[in-house]
Amino acid sequence: MHTLPTLAYQYDALAPHISEEIMRLHHAKHHQTYVDKLNAALEDAPEDIAALPLETLLARLEDVPEKVRTAVRNNGGGHYNHSLFWNCMTPGGSELVGDLRAGLEEKYGTIDAFKEAFTARATGLFGSGWVWLMPDFSLQTSPNQDSPVMDGEPAPILGLDVWEHAYYLDYKNVRPDYIAAWWQVVDWAAVASRYAAGERG
Repeated sequence: MHTLPTLAYQYDALAPHISEEIMRLHHAKHHQTYVDKLNAALEDAPEDIAALPLETLLARLEDVPEKVRTAVRNNGGGHYNHSLFWNCMTPGGSELVGDLRAGLEEKYGTIDAFKEAFTARATGLFGSGWVWLMPDFSLQTSPNQDSPVMDGEPAPILGLDVWEHAYYLDYKNVRPDYIAAWWQVVDWAAVASRYAAGERG
């Protein structure tokens, strides 16, 4: 049985960059719905499949019965992606230092250049989806609630939700303003921790 993760901060803690109203709706309504629908879909899956950890389940979608595969893909993806997303943010953001900073600078030249490249992918993604920073510092995008783990790739270390429900109440249809605000609350310490864990294998 999958459950909605508890946030490490209050709904109003990311304001003014991301409002309490957005956070409450996004976490308590949208994410909860993904969890509920995933659990409902897994009731019709074999027990050994239903019991898999979420990341493993998404990496083994071909083993999920066809009649519930799309529901597991969409709602399991939504659960996985949002669980990562919440942990990519912290009130006031945190400092980008150490091996993570060095790696990004080596690949992109400067941190500003990295942010520009990431932002370009985020603004250029048509429709709903996600932008990911991978452990090798490459950038990927996924439509809908897909993620790289569904294609057998490693878990991303940073993800940005660019579905309109993530920002419309605050920024209307101006996605670039949302992205600019989001950089102010990125938890680089958490990203660095995921990067280090990946490096350790």
